[in-house]
Amino acid sequence: MAKNLLIVESPAKAKTIEGYLGKDFTVKSSYGHIRDLIKSEDAIDISNNFQQKYEVPADKKQVVSELKKLAKEAEMVWLASDEDREGEAISWHLFDTLDLKDATTKRIVFHEITKSAIEKAIQNPRKIDYNLVNAQQARRVLDRLVGFELSPVLWKKVKPSLSAGRVQSVAVRLIVDREREINKFNSEASFRITAIFGKGREAFKAELPERFGKQEEAEKFLTDCINAVFSVKSLETRPTKRSPAAPFTTSTLQQEASRKLGFSVSRTMSVAQKLYEYGKITYMRTDSVNLSDTALQAAQKQIVSAYGEKYHQLRKYKTKSAGAQEAHEAIRPTFFENHTTDGDPSEKRLYELIWKRAIASQMSEAQFEKTTAKIDISTRSENLVANGEVMKFDGFLKVYLESVDEDEEISEDGENAMLPPLTQGQLLALRDMTATERFSRPAARYTEASLVKKLEELGIGRPSTYAPTISTIQNRGYVVKEDREGKQRAYRVLTLSNNAITKETKTENTGAEKAKLFPTDIGAVVNDFLVQHFKGIVDFNFTASVEKQFDEIAQGLKEWTTMIRSFYTPFHNEVESTIKTADKATGERELGTDPVSGKKVSVRIGRYGPFVQVGDNENKDDANSEKPLYASLRAGQMIETITLEEAMELFKLPKKVGVFEDKEMTVAIGKFGPYIRHNSAFYSLPKEVDPHDVSESQAIEIIEAKRKRDIERVIRTFDENPDVKILNGRWGPYVEFGKLNLKIPKDKDAQTLTYQDCVALSEAAEKEPKKTGRFGKKAAAPAPKVAASKKPAAKVAAKKTAKKK
Repeated sequence: MAKNLLIVESPAKAKTIEGYLGKDFTVKSSYGHIRDLIKSEDAIDISNNFQQKYEVPADKKQVVSELKKLAKEAEMVWLASDEDREGEAISWHLFDTLDLKDATTKRIVFHEITKSAIEKAIQNPRKIDYNLVNAQQARRVLDRLVGFELSPVLWKKVKPSLSAGRVQSVAVRLIVDREREINKFNSEASFRITAIFGKGREAFKAELPERFGKQEEAEKFLTDCINAVFSVKSLETRPTKRSPAAPFTTSTLQQEASRKLGFSVSRTMSVAQKLYEYGKITYMRTDSVNLSDTALQAAQKQIVSAYGEKYHQLRKYKTKSAGAQEAHEAIRPTFFENHTTDGDPSEKRLYELIWKRAIASQMSEAQFEKTTAKIDISTRSENLVANGEVMKFDGFLKVYLESVDEDEEISEDGENAMLPPLTQGQLLALRDMTATERFSRPAARYTEASLVKKLEELGIGRPSTYAPTISTIQNRGYVVKEDREGKQRAYRVLTLSNNAITKETKTENTGAEKAKLFPTDIGAVVNDFLVQHFKGIVDFNFTASVEKQFDEIAQGLKEWTTMIRSFYTPFHNEVESTIKTADKATGERELGTDPVSGKKVSVRIGRYGPFVQVGDNENKDDANSEKPLYASLRAGQMIETITLEEAMELFKLPKKVGVFEDKEMTVAIGKFGPYIRHNSAFYSLPKEVDPHDVSESQAIEIIEAKRKRDIERVIRTFDENPDVKILNGRWGPYVEFGKLNLKIPKDKDAQTLTYQDCVALSEAAEKEPKKTGRFGKKAAAPAPKVAASKKPAAKVAAKKTAKKK
């Protein structure tokens, strides 16, 4: 047995580090946290200074047992979990659970997994930092108390099975507030004047800085320009510079990976985690923009070698965030000489983005010459303005240019083009001039990345909490991330060409959204309830102040139980008061009167989601009274914005569309969209088919097409057992064995696979170890997601066959 046991969090990290250490070290993984608060309400003893009760989950008991055995045999145990609060807490849990001793335990930290960094960490061990542990404990305890006390209030006052969290609730509020801001926004039209002067390569564009609010004003301007003389009134040329962005922090990496690569926040962190564990980048949870001296020298060497001395410019960035946690570096490559990396495409693309950003941060400014020409109009007092930009030195732009968010876009035409040679007083020939109607836009909806940016600006959350927060609000159904089609909108264009003005109306698609965050009805109702009754939970300043107090605990400036007590006491009082006095929240809204029956039409949240109701329940005890009608809202519809007309359309479905094979066909809308029901089977409608307009012939075509696809899907069946089939799946052939889906080995042919082969595959799958937890040792064979039987599949199939015989 090796003298030293070194424990890290993940198996990938363990494998990388084991290659750097000699035979005196055994490196093992804890597979993340090895224990957590017990699930019951007495996990935290409030009266006893918030003492916690922990347990080792069932799927971690074997890991703990193995680590205990190895720890007893080792002369020294090294705790090498991550260097942030969460990592410090994992080390503390290991120390406590494995019954380690101070004299034979050392804590080491590193922000990159390289041989030199590991060796340096071992030469400079320390003890567990209990200030960091307490900060993590404070967050964990506070969030558990909020969740356990707030959730039952929501069950009683809003809807069963709901839950709420401290940071998540603030994130939902931001999205709800933005959606309401957009819904209230009244778009204003104005006319933008642009002119093209010259011909061919000498042509350039100029624009009127002002806009006209009315078509008559724009038309008058064009009319005045028919016989006008245009000349260069003034020319101004000045040098400008552009500096590179700082190296990545967690939040800026999430934002830029979203803009440039289309990655979700959770995907970015998952890929970055792998790159870190493989020793390719530094630690990916950081709010520091600092680079070490070693990194600065390595970057300089690469820049000078690849581009020359004039492209290098030493820069030392300082972290702006007052709440920066620990003294990490920015996210950077561990070895700058590696311009790319192996691995899957996601890892390669993210690594190259990190490399480019870090290298660019140490490169020279890009230099431009910007020219502004003012153009005189003989018949008007206004001037047209033309801007041109010529790059004199590309500097950092040779490697990287930071993207911007939708709401930061400045110009409709992007970068300034070059201007031809001009002189003051020069006469210009007008090619054409247009007045185009343009509409003001509301603030953009949040993407995952822009929401992270907003949370960071408000001081809410920390690098380790951004991704879980974004995932949680979607998993709870308070927010959805989706694409939405825009609507066609007409706009007017007036064109002056050859001394004549033409008018035309064009159409454009407006309001289309891609991967944007939308609040759901239940998200909006829960948000309003929390805003009304628990202002502290969803107050931006209050939540930010809680984060600052966690920072103070981490620095040893505040006692964590005192901080928890000051929060919990007023919060608990609010909980008790709300349960007693608050009305049930349904988000109910009256839409108007049913034009046919004259009954009230309303919309609200129910047990199974938002719905429209025609009539009321006033006489529900009267057996002879007419019961209300109900209809669920469709995807994309919201309680706050649905109109009476849209609501009444919902009652037109389900409807019968004809008969096929002596069975009725009914069109309806379900949880997964519109469908046709026929003979107890369901057939999804294609996206381009409106459920309200489906004809009998269309319905028959859809049914027959689905049947044909199902027949083509089956490759083989077996007389021995009809529950065993070889099917064509999305990723190729596979075996359906009862409730199990089995991957066919590469050396087997789906066409010649026998029943005995299928039985053997099912028995092999049953023997495979199941994946456990975040860092499970081995996952079952990949296959379409279908729940497996608790009994071995081969035995189940054999019993069914025996019964049939």
